[in-house]
Amino acid sequence: HARHDCALAAAVRMTAGAAVCIFARLSDLARAATADAAAVLRTAIDARGEANVLLATGNSQVVFLAHLVEEPDIDWSRVRAFHMDEYVGLGVDHPASFQRYLRERVAAAIPLREFHYLHGDTDDPELEAAHYADLLQAHPLDLTCCGFGENGHIAFNDPPVADFADPLDVKVVPLDVASRRQQVGEGHFATFEEVPTHAITVTIPALLRAGRVLPAALSCPASTEAKTTAEQRAGTEWLQASIADAFALRVEHLGGAALEGAGVEGLDCFVHRDVDALEHRRKHIRRE
Repeated sequence: HARHDCALAAAVRMTAGAAVCIFARLSDLARAATADAAAVLRTAIDARGEANVLLATGNSQVVFLAHLVEEPDIDWSRVRAFHMDEYVGLGVDHPASFQRYLRERVAAAIPLREFHYLHGDTDDPELEAAHYADLLQAHPLDLTCCGFGENGHIAFNDPPVADFADPLDVKVVPLDVASRRQQVGEGHFATFEEVPTHAITVTIPALLRAGRVLPAALSCPASTEAKTTAEQRAGTEWLQASIADAFALRVEHLGGAALEGAGVEGLDCFVHRDVDALEHRRKHIRRE
């Protein structure tokens, strides 16, 4: 079910009926992903009078969210929003707080019906996780918008703790070393020691339960691939073996995470990549 938005893409691939759109420009990715996300929200509102969306954070989502809140003809007063994760022990006004990220980029820009935030600064993270799981059960998701971390994580489902048959919808998890290093590398924390060691995260089965899952992923320039560490390569192999199976996706690594294939009905993928790196990738990235 390739959509007209993919006409903007540098490359379009079809796998088992799902479209994978690969973009040279991040702005084009954002416009295409926004059009699809908006269509899902409008359809849900027309059908049930409301829509429920799970949003991601991080650098991969900044431009997408900026376009989404400008999308016309969405009755935001009928949209209920959730988010994927939050650091344990981090105040809501900390620059790295995901609640703050979404409050400033989304909730401050549009009149949502509700935005249910994860409170990482709670005295009881386990109780907060259970409360958030109850909210997700009460308001089934129409749309999940997600990205992928450098170690392949979705939300904070890092390789050591991710469970594709998780009995929980939300849980407290220790953060992988690679995840914590990524936060420093992206400038969210000054030092590794400042990065919290735990987070509350929506689990993989819960985020996949949405009527539509819309990944919008970034990849790093090919010049960074030579710096890929053994730890990152191990994360990539886990990603290919595990996430790829669960999503029926093929995911490849360019010093970051880039989504490359799809095989789930209703799951389209939008990838921003330096298209000049394609030949480099063909030579140096191991395929399944």
